[in-house]
Amino acid sequence: MSTENALLTILVDRINNDTLVLPTLPEVAIKVRQAADNPDVNLMQMSDAIAHDPALSARMIKVANSALMGRAVKVSNLHQAVTRIGLRQIKNIATAMAMEQLFVSNNELIKGYMGKAWHKTLHVASHSISLMEFYLKRNTHTSLNRDAITLASLVYNIGVLPILTEAERHPEVFANPSFLAHAIQRLSGKIGGSIMKAWEFPDLFVEVAQHWADANYRSTEVSYIDFIRIGAILEGTLQVSDKSAALQTYIDKGIIHSLEILESEEYLHMVEDVKEMFS
Repeated sequence: MSTENALLTILVDRINNDTLVLPTLPEVAIKVRQAADNPDVNLMQMSDAIAHDPALSARMIKVANSALMGRAVKVSNLHQAVTRIGLRQIKNIATAMAMEQLFVSNNELIKGYMGKAWHKTLHVASHSISLMEFYLKRNTHTSLNRDAITLASLVYNIGVLPILTEAERHPEVFANPSFLAHAIQRLSGKIGGSIMKAWEFPDLFVEVAQHWADANYRSTEVSYIDFIRIGAILEGTLQVSDKSAALQTYIDKGIIHSLEILESEEYLHMVEDVKEMFS
């Protein structure tokens, strides 16, 4: 049996037997989510939970000052940032901002692959979040919201992490990038869904991680997966034979009103603003 087939067999067996080692949620994200779930928590306590991570604190201030928040007056400290973002939104946004901590490795080869995976995730997320902003302007009564798409678009590809971690034990497979791409395409959805369940995330995040790249999985209702798929198509992460035809599906569904909007200055500026927010 080739090394590639052996690794694929190992991954499939561990998935089926629930023995695959899954990444753990960053500690600061756990603390923020626990604080947010406490009905008695106040803004000062939430600020304290985030303040233990200086990098996350800086990012929350950047979010509060971003174009997404639509405020001209800038905040200068974490408490002001948490106040502006709000307790309802802070849980998902803070978790999303902590995701980058998972895409790291001490192995230089794995580090490079994880860096590329995170880079692609950010680009898809920037489109997904921007698309949601445009959608919300036209659909004020939708149940979809900004903070959920922010987290969903940064965890949708989380299933690649255990595959890369397992492959680290078989460095020879990295001589065949197409094999890794095949393994990720075949297995990352199921693994991603398992990670979301292990983290006890709501069903919508399980659905996103498990089915975003599954061509057979479709919904007549507008969902978070739609926004992620559009972003993935635009970035080439989701391969389609005809990009215009694939995007037309989302015009017909009412998510975008034309292809021209995706090339407009307003949209492109929004995408860059979101990317800057995560940098």
